Amino acid sequence: MGSSSGDLRYELSQNAYIKLVLHSLNHPTSAVNGVLIGRISPSNDAVLIDDAVPLFHSHLGLLPQLEISLMLIEEYFSAKGLNIVGYFHANERSDDYELGGVAKNIGDHICRYFPQAAILLLDNKKLEALKKSKDRSAVTQLYVRDASKNWKLVHSEGNNRFSLREPSANLMLLDYIASEKWQGIVDFDDHLDDISKDWLNPGLFN
Repeated sequence: MGSSSGDLRYELSQNAYIKLVLHSLNHPTSAVNGVLIGRISPSNDAVLIDDAVPLFHSHLGLLPQLEISLMLIEEYFSAKGLNIVGYFHANERSDDYELGGVAKNIGDHICRYFPQAAILLLDNKKLEALKKSKDRSAVTQLYVRDASKNWKLVHSEGNNRFSLREPSANLMLLDYIASEKWQGIVDFDDHLDDISKDWLNPGLFN
């Protein structure tokens, strides 16, 4: 796997990004989480995040459900040459900008299989501002593990370590928010309650 996470770039696809933010909007009073799906770039200098799977909106830290979901997700995507490469978390309170214990623990768990894994934390302040500012930067914060295996925020100012692959991603996100597309998002909680609900969300971008 060539590079350590100390110098890797992280590039997030539009579809993965929109799916994660819509999942959090579908459960505005709950903490939600998801996993990032992708691969190391051919040049070994970036983690390319191609997709995302919404996980839970209740009991985020319950290990049995987490283990089952990660196993099914890994099995499905490894057949396509992709892996779980990181974790997404949105806090319960919109004014909470801290990376909490549950998020760090799940991030650590993913790092056992993919050492360069990142955590993306939803920044609600940026999300609120987006409706007015039309900013092109992601409404998430990037965390990576340092040499001591502690999660550290990667500051975005003057730094190109984290980017959205498509410059128009926020415009697309605003369109999806305006049409209330979040109502159709299915996560693993929904799937475990009713297995006819597809956690791959195949119709979301139709």
